[in-house]
Amino acid sequence: MTLGPRPPRWQQLGLELPLEPHFSRDDFLVSRSNAAALQMIEAWPHWPGNVLLLVGAPGSGKSHLAAIWAARAGAEIFSGARLAETDVAGLTALAAKPALVVDDADALGGAEAPLFHLLNLARQEKQSLLLTARQPPDLWGLTTPDLLSRLRLAPVVELGAPDDELLRAVLHKLFRDRQLLVDAPVVDYIALHIDRSLDVARAVVEALDQTALARGSAITRALARELLADTSDDAD
Repeated sequence: MTLGPRPPRWQQLGLELPLEPHFSRDDFLVSRSNAAALQMIEAWPHWPGNVLLLVGAPGSGKSHLAAIWAARAGAEIFSGARLAETDVAGLTALAAKPALVVDDADALGGAEAPLFHLLNLARQEKQSLLLTARQPPDLWGLTTPDLLSRLRLAPVVELGAPDDELLRAVLHKLFRDRQLLVDAPVVDYIALHIDRSLDVARAVVEALDQTALARGSAITRALARELLADTSDDAD
């Protein structure tokens, strides 16, 4: 069950998130939804080619996997939005690096030439290139046939939405990272009533931590239900 159209209260709190996500390999929790993607990331440098596309919805774990690969390959992480504004000299400098992540490569807008140029340079320089995106290239709205053709040749690994097992495991870990003891039934309740997104899980745990701290109370199912603005009639 996911949240209905009414915005849950945790989305209205406007809380700051002082704890940065942990993006190390040890912090990556594996399940059926992400095992294949992790296997491909860890297969580097033995990829089928020099370019890999990592595709998944927001909150599916793309940024975490990209960070794992960047640490492994010594890669710089560069956003698609920044790439769209990079001139030829800047692209040449990027391609000179041994490895590069272009995060949110589908955020180029109409600036397709920089990506096409980077792909050509990366092939010439034998640079390893990881592109992350929300959707496969055919859905980016590209108008440069050669660019689309080049992207279609790259292997694509897709991340599914977090399954129940992964979402519960992530929630448990997020609470442990904050040194919070939360009963398993409370975690199960939260997992059933939030969207299947790791970003949402982080925001909900943050909101619960802040609210419980302000009230001097424990994190209970009643508190979780209040913050999530659940309209079900389940009893505590």
